[in-house]
Amino acid sequence: MAKFLSWAYEMSYVPRHLSLIVPSYPPKEELMNRIARIAAGAAGAAALLAAPAPALAATQPTAAATVTTCGWSGLQAGLSTKVCADVTGDSVVLYGQIGLAGPPSPGTPWPPAPQELLTRLSADAAGGGSLGAVSGRTVFTISTVRVDGITATVPCGSTVHASFSVEGNWRGPAPVTVDVPVVC
Repeated sequence: MAKFLSWAYEMSYVPRHLSLIVPSYPPKEELMNRIARIAAGAAGAAALLAAPAPALAATQPTAAATVTTCGWSGLQAGLSTKVCADVTGDSVVLYGQIGLAGPPSPGTPWPPAPQELLTRLSADAAGGGSLGAVSGRTVFTISTVRVDGITATVPCGSTVHASFSVEGNWRGPAPVTVDVPVVC
């Protein structure tokens, strides 16, 4: 019998390289702790999902959707320019954008030298007069530049006409325009 027990003990020995295959389970206390954390997380998620979200949404006023309209791009001072309008209800925000017209020509130094530009943004409402005009200086390097300018409240049903011009050192302006209907 002693010989059998000795053999059984020797056979229960697992070499080190095979012990990696046998999974090691965490102690019982750690396993219970994990289960408790999972249960607490699930209870918290259920409580958040059960919150009366429609009641919160009902107290907030509904905002009108903003519609952005941009005119055709044009080349001014060797750059791509366009004028855009954001219309929200009867509120209109007008701005110009200046960006690279395309990839640089072969042999052009990169990055290009900064350009100081003169900008002018103007707008009027059809049949309602001027909404304003803004002139200024803008330095353009590589990234697209947004030139903010005019914010106005316009009667519903009217059309806003905006013009944006850019002037460089040796190039005159060639304004880009956009006509935007204000539909409330």
